[in-house]
Amino acid sequence: MENLDFSKLWDQGSEMILAYAPKVLLALLVLFIGLRIIKVIQKLIRKAADKSNVEDALKSFFVSLGGWILKILLFIAVADMFGVETTSFVAIIGAAGLAIGLALQGTLANFAGGVLIMLFKPYKIGDLVESQGVLGSVKEVQIFNTIMLTPENKTAILPNGAVMNNHIINYSKEGKIRVDTNIGVAYDSDLKTAKSVLVEVLKNDPRVLAEPAPLVAVSELGDNAVNLVVRPWCDPAVYWDVYFDTLENGKKALDQAGVSIPFPQVDVHMIQ
Repeated sequence: MENLDFSKLWDQGSEMILAYAPKVLLALLVLFIGLRIIKVIQKLIRKAADKSNVEDALKSFFVSLGGWILKILLFIAVADMFGVETTSFVAIIGAAGLAIGLALQGTLANFAGGVLIMLFKPYKIGDLVESQGVLGSVKEVQIFNTIMLTPENKTAILPNGAVMNNHIINYSKEGKIRVDTNIGVAYDSDLKTAKSVLVEVLKNDPRVLAEPAPLVAVSELGDNAVNLVVRPWCDPAVYWDVYFDTLENGKKALDQAGVSIPFPQVDVHMIQ
């Protein structure tokens, strides 16, 4: 009886081995070949990213993300070859992905913003940029955040999602920027002399560009002074230096030329 039971078990085992062995071998072969193909695809993705000058952080992420997605699809296919029901498995993965996506909605928005910044490059490291009410030079572009350094030497961390969903002003994009300053002179001053003095100040500043030519013109007849706009062009990296030096050197040059910059004054008429 025991021999009979053992022989039946042996026969059943042999039948199962013969039935499933080809499937197992085929599944292992598919798994082996699939993993090799995934490595080749990852190399191709990296080469394509190298040719398109994609940022290193984004490049590594795309290679890793592509590899994981392909491996999950491969394992699902291999499980299906073993006879495992994959429909419920895929549904669980989809539900888990949805739950994670809802929980990390803000983080994913920042990640998407980081990807768009690295792909379309609205600014790069070193650019003078204004966004989200913050003005500063871009210190670092990360996957989730942009790090900026303000003129006060403060570090500002801006979420990439918010940056890409709002306006971005890049002062460095064109390679030159206009500096807008205002200097007032007295009403009895010789405007021609005042303008020529300020133009000479700008010409003597090596940081001021010859093209476009700097502008000095009357902008307003104020209550106490004739206001002149002084608009030189310079490299964005020296914007603040040119701004402050234009005001200081302009004041000194006007003083030497005898052109006065008036104080606020009030005329009082007395009636007896």
